[in-house]
Amino acid sequence: MNEETFNISIRKFLKMVGVNSQRQIEQAVERAIADGSIAGTETFPAKVTLEAAGLKLNVAFDGEIKLE
Repeated sequence: MNEETFNISIRKFLKMVGVNSQRQIEQAVERAIADGSIAGTETFPAKVTLEAAGLKLNVAFDGEIKLE
């Protein structure tokens, strides 16, 4: 295994996930505020599941998204 290739690959994957996840959350919040379904002061529970089938990896991360 090439450690450098491995680490770069992980960082690229996590960056892609982080950037795209943030964009999706921001758009969902903007839509919900625009249609009046939320006030914009809420806190939402959030969960992300990471899977890597070939590694038999399936782990969930829980947190929250605060709007204020």
